Amino acid sequence: MVAELQRALGADRVLTDPLATALYAGDAGTDRGRALAVCFPADAGEVAAAVRALASHGVPFVARGAGTGLAGGAVPPEGGVVIVTTRLNRILRIDPAERVAWVEPGVVNLDLTRAAAPFGLHYAPDPSSQAACTIGGNVGTNAGGPHCLAAGVTETHVLALDVVLPDGTVATFGGPEPDTPGYDLRGVIVGGEGTLGVVTRIALRLVPDAAARSTMLVAFASLDAACRTVSAVIAGGIVPGALEMMDRAITVAVEDFVGAGFPRDAAAVLLVEIEGGPAAVRADTTAVAEIAAAHGATQVRTAADAAERDRWWRGRRAAFGAVARVAPDYYLHDTVVPRTRLPEVLAAVVRIAAAHGLVVMNVFHAGDGNLHPLLVFDGRAPGTWARVRAAGEEIVRTCVAAGGTLSGEHGIGTEKRDLMPLVCSPEELALAARLRAAFDPAGLANPGKVLPTPGRCGEIGALGGSAPGSPR
Repeated sequence: MVAELQRALGADRVLTDPLATALYAGDAGTDRGRALAVCFPADAGEVAAAVRALASHGVPFVARGAGTGLAGGAVPPEGGVVIVTTRLNRILRIDPAERVAWVEPGVVNLDLTRAAAPFGLHYAPDPSSQAACTIGGNVGTNAGGPHCLAAGVTETHVLALDVVLPDGTVATFGGPEPDTPGYDLRGVIVGGEGTLGVVTRIALRLVPDAAARSTMLVAFASLDAACRTVSAVIAGGIVPGALEMMDRAITVAVEDFVGAGFPRDAAAVLLVEIEGGPAAVRADTTAVAEIAAAHGATQVRTAADAAERDRWWRGRRAAFGAVARVAPDYYLHDTVVPRTRLPEVLAAVVRIAAAHGLVVMNVFHAGDGNLHPLLVFDGRAPGTWARVRAAGEEIVRTCVAAGGTLSGEHGIGTEKRDLMPLVCSPEELALAARLRAAFDPAGLANPGKVLPTPGRCGEIGALGGSAPGSPR
């Protein structure tokens, strides 16, 4: 099998040495696998050739981009092959009239927005890792980002996909037209985490840059007041371009790290960005300030210029890196709860962390209830990882019980695979398994991800899984 891959791609682009396989044993999450080989195709034809070779030998595979995923979606299956797509990194075409970009999966997220900037356009989904993560990975996990509150996550912006199916054949799903006949298989691929094939080309919707923008920093003496402000802003008919929250612990860590200008004494900070026409932006900025004041805001500031705005956003995006100044390890979760349940759920997250002897920091997309609690610790201490994982699962269960779901943007991967019965009935999971088998009857495309085994379905269900029709 390795020899066949080397003939298709070249010996220098199929690696089997222990260093290479160790480097590609996982993503930015905590799980690790063990690959037989790592290959680096340079175009769609080589991806198809590699998949055909693997299919002929019955060898499983996983597609991998920059490896910034946090849920274990790019962890290789035991004895499988990693297909690295970072060499497929061309922006093939930008059509400013149609506001469409055709790209390969290895294009870095931020590079696409930079390429579209001369046309007054940008690509809206902006994960915190946007300077490193690739479009292919964003498609696999249906990634979000701070500016997805109003604009929508990745699925909203994907128009068409070329996909190498698990038998090596190539199919196109969707199209740039307003509607394409038949089932929306494009929507099935987005968020499929590579379990249905390898994406090799993507048509993306670009959006115009805002005519006006106002960026606000709002500080509070309590998390509860900040959370209630978030709900009140949305209830007031204002949907900001972004509405982010940081608690005191992460705010102080960020200030120590980059000096963004955040208040160190605030229990919570909201970063609110209003976008639109000049008059609407002025009106909404005033309304948000009034709502915040009514809920006890201790400080309301509007960025004086682009430099101050950029400092604030640099601080928000540096949050995860800032944690390294506090402890050598962190475990980041990704769950979603209704906005109205934010105060009680955040209080529960703090209690759960304390009960397990852990420190928790919170930085998250408050506008859509997408939580990102960071459990901060030193993994070298015996027994710490067991406490971290137990606390993480308890946090997830608490969020689901509050009417939430498992993930807002990171995906399921291996991290939350066995918790899927908490939000899906056995019938729904069986239907998903049949759909997956229709694409991949041999079970070679990223096996062991997203869907739990039938045995684990029963086990998790017995521990409190949901009934059909429960909230997701």
